[in-house]
Amino acid sequence: MGEIVVLRHGQTEWSRNGQHTGLTDLPLLPEGEDKARAQAPHLAGRRFVEVRVSPMQRARRTAELAGLTATDVDPDLLEVDYGGYEGRTTAEISDELGHEWSVWRDGVVPGATPGETLAQVAERVDRVLARARARLDDGDVALVAHGHVLRILTARWLGLGPESGALFALPAGAFGVLGHEHARPVLTGWGL
Repeated sequence: MGEIVVLRHGQTEWSRNGQHTGLTDLPLLPEGEDKARAQAPHLAGRRFVEVRVSPMQRARRTAELAGLTATDVDPDLLEVDYGGYEGRTTAEISDELGHEWSVWRDGVVPGATPGETLAQVAERVDRVLARARARLDDGDVALVAHGHVLRILTARWLGLGPESGALFALPAGAFGVLGHEHARPVLTGWGL
């Protein structure tokens, strides 16, 4: 049975600065491109039967530089819609609220976009996982997307609630592997 490789896009200006980047379509920084290229040898030995990427240029470019050919651009892999917190740092949001803010506990507020709940993101990633599971008998599936959406996807793979994504920090340009042990979904590699 194949595995699911989840690859977070490389560094952008906002990810380097800690700004929440949901629907803003930023390019990779040169170091983000270098990190994506560095993943190519690690992924080259796998037989990918499907490569799904977020529509955002940072994810599409990461896939390309990592040697992956997208078979589908999947809007269900878009990052969390941060609403009124788009482009802001956790520290800025916390200062405004007067307490430590966490997307995992507190959610987002509407802004230029309505924002999304973790449950709404979980519905999206559950669809992605259903499509990926259908292909695993044939080989591996790559999902190239964003930090928080991939963390929620990982939690859902493991049968956990979306808020458990808080447990799976994934640095920019890193990947994780979702597999099976005795037919049970497990995490077989992380932060690689």
